[in-house]
Amino acid sequence: MKTYPYILQPYKGMSTRFVCPACKKRDKTFTLYIDTETNQPLHHTVGICNRLSKCGYHYTPKQYFIDNNLAYTKPIYCTPPTSLTQQAISYIPESVFAASLKQYSNNHFVQFLSSLFNADVVQKLVHKYYIGTAKYWQGTTVFWQVDALGKIHTGKLMLYNPITGKRVKQPYNHIHWAHKTIGQTHFNLRQCLFGEHLLAHNNQQVALVESEKTALIASVYLPDFIWLAVGSLSNLTLKKCSVLKGKTVTLYPDLNAFEKWNAKAKELSAICEISVSNLLQHNATETEKQQGLDLADYLVAFM
Repeated sequence: MKTYPYILQPYKGMSTRFVCPACKKRDKTFTLYIDTETNQPLHHTVGICNRLSKCGYHYTPKQYFIDNNLAYTKPIYCTPPTSLTQQAISYIPESVFAASLKQYSNNHFVQFLSSLFNADVVQKLVHKYYIGTAKYWQGTTVFWQVDALGKIHTGKLMLYNPITGKRVKQPYNHIHWAHKTIGQTHFNLRQCLFGEHLLAHNNQQVALVESEKTALIASVYLPDFIWLAVGSLSNLTLKKCSVLKGKTVTLYPDLNAFEKWNAKAKELSAICEISVSNLLQHNATETEKQQGLDLADYLVAFM
């Protein structure tokens, strides 16, 4: 069995996150690699920045040993052990899920949607994509991840400005997870695509974007696709997208992710017929590219 001498430090509050040595943002965006025997960091520069598109810093233990001419005979995988990934997948109780499907007048993201679309459209979006409401922060939205079999993997809790529709990132990034709020110990999370439940008994072509917000808005303007979201730049993986096997898929990357998603498309071509839209890339200004705008930004502004 493979051994894993170094893994990324599990999140246990902001005390386990640090300032990135590359971008040096005030927010703690840096995750260290730790020794699995001692739980100590290998070095303060060995880790990964979660600002994948704007920074992209990733210094692995293997590279650290090479750069410092240090001998290390054990294999360095830097990923969770196989024994963990083979555990039974945990799911959110349906009662928790169902209890969130209300209180939309207090949901900041739904309030923003109501400024874009009429009440009937908003209601259809809420029910189609299982948008939930939580009390974690005042106005919290829950984007539930429900698979094609109806199993609830988790929910991403996020806070939005109800006027602008932008995520609240100050004084910290307002993102949390439903599986961390239910008090269930040893929860073995296996994320799925947001909107994956829409694939059941549906042969429409699939459009894949990064954010849940973009998938929702695009589904109104471009209804010929099933709009799904991976949730973050790093989640566009063969494993997470395996459910798309045999589908016809178009990727709509954010402006700051075009090259990375174009490269990922080559991997995904092993399981599905895939293409990458260059619509934004060909029409955006340099300023818009630097801002990393996405499809939703254009749809809201011009449609």
